[in-house]
Amino acid sequence: MGPPGAGKGTQASDLITRYQIPHISTGDMFRAAIKAGTALGIKAKEFMDAGSLVPDEVTIGIVAERLAEPDCSKGFLLDGFPRTVAQADALDKILVVLQMTLDGVLNIEVDEEKLIERLTGRRICRQCGATYHMVFNPPTTANVCDKCGGELYQRSDDTLETAKNRLQVYNDQTQPLIEYYREKGLLREINGDQEIAKVLQDIVKALEKNA
Repeated sequence: MGPPGAGKGTQASDLITRYQIPHISTGDMFRAAIKAGTALGIKAKEFMDAGSLVPDEVTIGIVAERLAEPDCSKGFLLDGFPRTVAQADALDKILVVLQMTLDGVLNIEVDEEKLIERLTGRRICRQCGATYHMVFNPPTTANVCDKCGGELYQRSDDTLETAKNRLQVYNDQTQPLIEYYREKGLLREINGDQEIAKVLQDIVKALEKNA
């Protein structure tokens, strides 16, 4: 868990390599179920094609199918699920059936001002599509692409207003879930405002502390 811009994807990539476990995101599960043509996959596709949110009962069913796959027997990293307390309750029931337990729930925390800086700093070249970041990977000349000399622009979903809205939605949705896992003693709070390698080191330490 962690807000937009916290670095979840980067850390997930390193963790699955380290532990040799599957990285399971909601989107990946939906795509796999649709490709396999399962009954739940077909149902999910109907909602997705209509531009609607996939209801909890379908999402939970697909999660149950995915976690029962052989590659999850030695562990897995869930990303994007659960998103609500109801989904967390359902996950508990799935794990009981599969005779599995959660080792921990990682919550990567970053100060909101830093997140906004990360989320609004991206610039893209109109000509060749190269990506820059005004703080972490700036072009040599302001607003000019190093590769082709094209003009750099900010995408509409990278604006300050959009970034603030994304963070507000995340906070409203996720706070009850954070409390849910804190009460269960599973929450591992990680400082995401550090070098990538140090964040990974802290995650590994938190996971292996009670192993």
